[in-house]
Amino acid sequence: MREPTPQEVRFTMAGVLLGLFLAALDQTIVSTAMPRIVGELRGAEYYAWVTTSYLLASTVSAPIFGRLTELFSRKSILLTAVVLFLLGSALSGLSQNMAQLILFRELQGLGGGALFALALTTIAVLFPPRERGKLAGIFGAMFGLSSAVGPWLGGLLTDHLSWRWVFYI
Repeated sequence: MREPTPQEVRFTMAGVLLGLFLAALDQTIVSTAMPRIVGELRGAEYYAWVTTSYLLASTVSAPIFGRLTELFSRKSILLTAVVLFLLGSALSGLSQNMAQLILFRELQGLGGGALFALALTTIAVLFPPRERGKLAGIFGAMFGLSSAVGPWLGGLLTDHLSWRWVFYI
């Protein structure tokens, strides 16, 4: 197997960082939209499950998909993760009740957890040990950025478009 070119490494890392940012963003973007979501879909008793279902699914799926990258090609696992994440996102935005939203957030979380696992696997494969700490720090910064931007962006989309748009980005 040939070594990737510097351009291929940069392109791959940009894609991984974008996926990681979006997966992390979806942990926080929903918080400011929840009052409107509950107002429209009803089911206030399920309020916490909208966020919890995503977090549980991503936590459970990360080590599973991490192991799957050792058994199958990272590219096929990445495509599966992206499809799960995007499908869960789109279906969450189309939800007609809280049960659907919770179920679709679980699907989205499965993809999000896989994206987290793939980000770490990608660092291990593409970079020597001495560079991995710096890249892990950059990945951590993506979480920090998404935590700061998520609630603000969720409020902006909810106020000016619809709560459904928090799932379409």
